[in-house]
Amino acid sequence: MVKTIAEINEKIRQGKAVVVTAEEIIDIAREKGMKKAAQEVDVVTTGTFGIMCSSGAYFNIGHSKPRIKLGGGRTYLNDVQAYTGLGAVDLFLGANALPDDDPRNRIHPGEFNYGGGHVIEELVAGKDVRLAATAYGTDCYPRRKLETWINIKDLNQAVLFNVRNAYQNYTVAVNLSEKTIYTYMGILKPKLGNANYSSAGQLSPLFNDPYYKTIGIGTKIFLGGGTGFITWQGTQHNPDVPRTEKGVPKTMAATIATIGDLKQMSPRWLIGASILGYGCSLTVGVGVPIPILSEEILQYTTVSDQDIIAPVVDYSDAFPQMKPDVLTEVSYAELKSGKIKVKGKDVPTASLSSYPRAVEIAGILKEWIQAGKFLLTEPVEPLPGVESGVTQKPLNERPIEY
Repeated sequence: MVKTIAEINEKIRQGKAVVVTAEEIIDIAREKGMKKAAQEVDVVTTGTFGIMCSSGAYFNIGHSKPRIKLGGGRTYLNDVQAYTGLGAVDLFLGANALPDDDPRNRIHPGEFNYGGGHVIEELVAGKDVRLAATAYGTDCYPRRKLETWINIKDLNQAVLFNVRNAYQNYTVAVNLSEKTIYTYMGILKPKLGNANYSSAGQLSPLFNDPYYKTIGIGTKIFLGGGTGFITWQGTQHNPDVPRTEKGVPKTMAATIATIGDLKQMSPRWLIGASILGYGCSLTVGVGVPIPILSEEILQYTTVSDQDIIAPVVDYSDAFPQMKPDVLTEVSYAELKSGKIKVKGKDVPTASLSSYPRAVEIAGILKEWIQAGKFLLTEPVEPLPGVESGVTQKPLNERPIEY
């Protein structure tokens, strides 16, 4: 039994496609068997909703009268600095960008209440954002200062462009030290006081296609409440890692780079995040459809939380010092139970990503496909796989002599 994406799209157009979520397919395959389920089901939808730091957006604000060249100067959006090393009125705003001088951080060191992710959320929500820019002026771009309000509806382009989303697995963060530490994985209490993780587990896109047989460059996806595309492998893409017998990576593996029209998106699925002691970021909703082209693909989508293993790592020493130490491995079923055992101790767990929101994303994508509003795309190139030689390398530090 082999299907094609073209055949599935024709069924979608006719309203005959059978679409289920990655949560629903587990029981369907158990009840009907892999072969029959693969024959009957056409698409499995996935979802994840969590903090994704390597996210951002680019804008074209339009030319002022007289013209101004933002490049080479400084531009701020609600006091958060944007990158201007592009064309005259093109900007890029990273989710992690911070104000130059946040008075809240002076009062409470490590407390970052507002950053690039929050600006993106406010733009998507249709709010006015204050733009303040200074420039050096040229003959063709003579203006040296600009202060105005901008609104997403007035921008020529507003595009979400994320260089790393939807990590295929991640570490579970704990703290073996004697003091509380503040990390991008949240607050970690001393002496194994808690364990934080961040993944939708069985609903997460790349767990449902572990060898990237359907997900690739050009794949159409749910992104931030609108539609988007996978543009490339994400940064730190690392497919050649230890895997279970079912092909599930046992540590951080693949990532995807994504792009989409910010004007289509929703502040429900793009939310600015403040991480105490670390900085600011953006919580992003991503959903990927998996076309069931064969029984093999169907089998991958039946992955359950019990099948997914994650490494537990000490963020007080091993992680910052780039040590490969793994304290133990636990399943996502154990993580979601509320506690895991580390060094003989019961440790309470908490997720930094939202499983209910991931369920909602998979459900929305399912509805879009069933209604004929969302067709699948054929990847123009696969993501680099296990045999590609692509790997994540540490920085090769070399001393500089003066």
